Parts: sequence; C-alpha cells; structure tokens
Amino acid sequence: MATRCVSLRIHGRVQRVFYRAKARAAAVGLGLRGWVRNRDDGTVEAAACGPSEAVEQYISWCRQGPPAARVGRVEVREMLPEDTLGETFDVRR
Repeated sequence: MATRCVSLRIHGRVQRVFYRAKARAAAVGLGLRGWVRNRDDGTVEAAACGPSEAVEQYISWCRQGPPAARVGRVEVREMLPEDTLGETFDVRR
C-alpha cells in the first residue's frame, strides 16, 4: 500500500467554526497521521500522511469542511514522508 503525504492550506471562513477539531476527527477516522493548525492569516494549515486513498478522501473532506465553514479553496502540495509527523493526528497551536 503506497503512502502519500500532503501539505494543505485551507482558505475561506475556516477559523472559529470548529474546523481543526473536525479535521482531526476526519483524519483519525481515516487512519492518517499528521497535524492541523490555525495560521495568523486566517487560513488553516494541515499535514497528512497515510494510504494514498485515505489521503485523497481527507483532501475531499477539507474542501468541504464542517457545516459552519465556507471553504474558498484548498492548496495541496505533495511532500516527503516525515518522521516528525508522529504516529497520531494532532491539533497544533
């Protein structure tokens, strides 16, 4: 099973709408490892690694977000697997 790692930047109304908590729950449900955090510019940033199909499902989830969010766009960049991502999926500050 191929592992895929991506870096995501989510734009739109994505802060103060429980985006990080719901993004973490979605990632955990898909068996991904990585993290999600708010950025000072109003975007949300995430890094996710796992089976390619699960990562693709996570990207699709990020494009929708939780019900209160209004996602404008999601930038996706492929990245190399990193040991610093750990074995879980965390919310970072």
